[in-house]
Amino acid sequence: MSLKLEHITKTVGAEMHIDDLDLELESGGFNVLLGRTLAGKTTLMRLMAGLDRPTSGRVLMDGQDVTKIPVQARKVAMVYQQFINYPSLTVYRNIASPLKLAGLSKPEIDRKVREAAEMMHITPLLNRLPSELSGGQQQRTAMARALVKEANLLLFDEPLVNLDYKLREELRFEMREIFKQRQAVAVYATTEPLEALSLGGSVAVLDEGKLLQFGPTVEVFHHPASVRVGEIFSDPPINVLPGNLGDEMLLLGHDIQAPRADHFKQLHGGTYQFGLRANHLHVTPHADSDVEVKGEVDLAEISGSETFIHVRHGDSTLIVQQDGAHEFHTGTPITVYLDPHRLFAFDAEGNLAAAPTRTS
Repeated sequence: MSLKLEHITKTVGAEMHIDDLDLELESGGFNVLLGRTLAGKTTLMRLMAGLDRPTSGRVLMDGQDVTKIPVQARKVAMVYQQFINYPSLTVYRNIASPLKLAGLSKPEIDRKVREAAEMMHITPLLNRLPSELSGGQQQRTAMARALVKEANLLLFDEPLVNLDYKLREELRFEMREIFKQRQAVAVYATTEPLEALSLGGSVAVLDEGKLLQFGPTVEVFHHPASVRVGEIFSDPPINVLPGNLGDEMLLLGHDIQAPRADHFKQLHGGTYQFGLRANHLHVTPHADSDVEVKGEVDLAEISGSETFIHVRHGDSTLIVQQDGAHEFHTGTPITVYLDPHRLFAFDAEGNLAAAPTRTS
């Protein structure tokens, strides 16, 4: 099963929502659309589903042009971030609703409903109304209704965003296992890099309606094609410092000197932009190769079990991600440490020139 988008463009008035996008997606795992708010993820899903038509370009399903075929005539299911269930129907009847519309027999409907309920671990809830369910149970019901249709295209538009962390982890794992076996194209939209990595499969990085990069999720994470991809596929966004690469040394930012790392050996000397993810900056040395960076605390934010320290260094601000909840006072001097072997190099146009060697 495959879904192919050929030169898809979508304009609304004078605004470009999707810009000449080519993309081919396969079954057997998740295809993740990763991008910030207003990147074009929902618009693209609506075009895939047939809820909207592109201004130009074609949508093909298994080689068949379905661009002008309405959603009602396609085998498509969609799950949204809101818990969308019929409030007056039991969980059983909610799941059964698309099968009744399709005209299946009662025994067949019963079998499929119970299979989907078992898959989503909601069998004991089949006689309850949505108002009697938790948020996680309501979303499991909506997902079961999507799965039971046996659609060849399943679209998930940030379906877990309103659930707590533990529930999100559980559902991500279950969904990943389910779609390894199903012969359907599964597309999942998210703003969160960690969620994209957790789902695996392939990732399409979107920004302002443009496709910036597409490939296996782990490969794109470790080899972002540009500074912008690195920013989108990092949370917080990847730190970027201007620098100059010499024969043996690297000069970064205001006054940071570091030895030239091995993965830069193929690069010509000169000016580059160097990227470093926040979790590769530390407040204590982690390796013999670590280099000191002196600065001043601009801001410290505690988020759950992590602290994000914004450090002013010359004209640049670096974000350090530290495990645990820690207090740092604004305006105080701070020394942080970076490992040159963790640096990305981007050329003057912002394209990837060299990436760190993967250690695992």
